[in-house]
Amino acid sequence: MKKFMDNDFILTNNVASKLFHEYAENVPVIDYHCHINPKEIAENKHFKNITEIWLGGDHYKWRFMRSCGVDEKYITGDSSDKEKFFKWAECLSKAIGNPLYHWSHLELQRYFNFYKPLSLKTSEEAWEVCNEILNRSDIGARDIITKSNVTLICTTDDPIDSLEYHRTIKEDNSFDVKVLPAWRPDKAMNIEKPDYKDYIQKLSDVSNIKIQTYKDLLEALKIRMDFFEENGCLVSDHALEYVMYAPAEISEIEDIFISRMNGNAISREEELKFKYAFMQAMAKYYNEKNWVMQLHYGCKRDNNKPAFEKLGPDTGYDCINNYTPSSELADFLNALEEKHILPKTILYSLNPIDNSYIGTILGCFQDSSAISKIQQGSAWWFNDHKPGMQDQLRTLACLGNLSGFVGMLTDSRSFLSYTRHEYFRRILCNMFGELVENGEYPEDYEILGDIVKNISYNNSVNYFGFPVDTI
Repeated sequence: MKKFMDNDFILTNNVASKLFHEYAENVPVIDYHCHINPKEIAENKHFKNITEIWLGGDHYKWRFMRSCGVDEKYITGDSSDKEKFFKWAECLSKAIGNPLYHWSHLELQRYFNFYKPLSLKTSEEAWEVCNEILNRSDIGARDIITKSNVTLICTTDDPIDSLEYHRTIKEDNSFDVKVLPAWRPDKAMNIEKPDYKDYIQKLSDVSNIKIQTYKDLLEALKIRMDFFEENGCLVSDHALEYVMYAPAEISEIEDIFISRMNGNAISREEELKFKYAFMQAMAKYYNEKNWVMQLHYGCKRDNNKPAFEKLGPDTGYDCINNYTPSSELADFLNALEEKHILPKTILYSLNPIDNSYIGTILGCFQDSSAISKIQQGSAWWFNDHKPGMQDQLRTLACLGNLSGFVGMLTDSRSFLSYTRHEYFRRILCNMFGELVENGEYPEDYEILGDIVKNISYNNSVNYFGFPVDTI
């Protein structure tokens, strides 16, 4: 029996162990999609205790605590931080088979040198050990990032954001990790939302464009894209219900936009036509700027209305949506290809059933402009567990070019989540080790080592064009 989460955790054979420890373990981290607040990096935020950095805003943990029957006062309520931590420790001991068990213990080991299994009986000791480290004056957000061997981070930023903290970080020579903005124009696209007109007014103010028409909207967004580009942006991101194909004449799109700005409700058909036109326009601009377009889709959000009204979005009440038509995704990409404006694109579906669909769609739109120009994104959100990552990697290997994959991201609001890159690399190396051990691939470490390092780091540097060196 192997020791609990030891040095060869997940690595089941000698080849896997060699690949991880000699080629993956010490490779730097690029986190090209996350939800970390750049203000907290700029100010090198310090955390008062383990609950603040570990449980604050982490809806993964909140969902599991609710599943364990924990009262909401210990999750998002007014209980003390110590009480919340103890409740989490008690729940975690029951999380057998859940990725939270692995993630949490990797974080305890790497950042706090705590190697005991966390449970109610070890919670007092863990509380003291973690807080002693966090309360040191020299341990802040930047120190955690540096300790994690991170070279570059892409945050998630709205077109109206000032990007002031990105500039502050860039101008600070004491911190050499690059923190770049990522363009996330969802609020400009979501024409059906009740506060859409209010948002358009804010976009008007910051762009100095009086937005009265759809043409004005695109002009305002182009101005803001130029501003983002000046601040180092190389990547966009979109949260979609699904990738739709709903072509319409530009005159109809203008009518839909003007009607909405006049305070009228729009139909579902009008909403889809507008969003399709919006996404096609954005893709054209991305192609011109050589930005990468990331499409995250397949989520049904805010399902528990009473909880949503009390706690707001991103609090653990989202689920997988099984309406993710692959035919419309293919038609969407084809419409861009026909106009010669298809940018580098990464596709993430929250529905794991879509892995094979995506794998076959990728091959229809590759060309010599980039290695794996159209990518399948890493196992996302409800899929970034061990079997989910294994399935994504195996599907991509079978149907695409796994060696050209841009690898893992955190998609997290937590500064401790960089251990997910280690988790991913262990799973990747074990997959390769099993293939070698089974005689399905030669034991050629020159080739295997390069593939591991490229997936872990170099591919993302080259694909996105990030201003850091490959290794």
